[in-house]
Amino acid sequence: MVDALKLKIKTLPFGTHAVECHVDESFFNNGEETEVRRADVDVTMQVTRKSENAYRLEITCHGTVTTGCDRCLDDLDLPVDVNYCLNVEQMGTELDDTNDELLIVPSDWRELDTAPLVRDTVLLALPMTHCHENEDDCNADMLNVLDSHRVEEIPDGEDDPLSETNGTDPRWEALKKLKEQ
Repeated sequence: MVDALKLKIKTLPFGTHAVECHVDESFFNNGEETEVRRADVDVTMQVTRKSENAYRLEITCHGTVTTGCDRCLDDLDLPVDVNYCLNVEQMGTELDDTNDELLIVPSDWRELDTAPLVRDTVLLALPMTHCHENEDDCNADMLNVLDSHRVEEIPDGEDDPLSETNGTDPRWEALKKLKEQ
């Protein structure tokens, strides 16, 4: 992990402090495999110690993450430009991360590893589907292979010529009767 993201919260002076680091694919795939093939992300974190047990983290991540295109499997570069703010309070004896805006850590913690926060911030900023914006940018050979395996749709009202029984399956008739009741 990136040591700069491990904050010595008990000895951190009051006021605002900047933490900067650069992360690559090993940061995202350390311990748990992700779909990140390559990464080039600059992380800036403003850490403000507001009181003895209260902190504010402002995380900014900017760069590029390379993953596979869901359509053609070729590399796809996705831009990352995300900001995340989080309040941290030290109290009690248990970690509570159920709130997106407040992280409660045990009072006896001397260090806070923010690497999981940074990792999740970047990964959650990526789109759900990873596809080239224009299908013409996809690998043509892979698209041809996919097309060769595509099943043609059967228009509504026509029987499937490959099915063993044409017509209505008697099991559907029983279900239709239940629906009518």
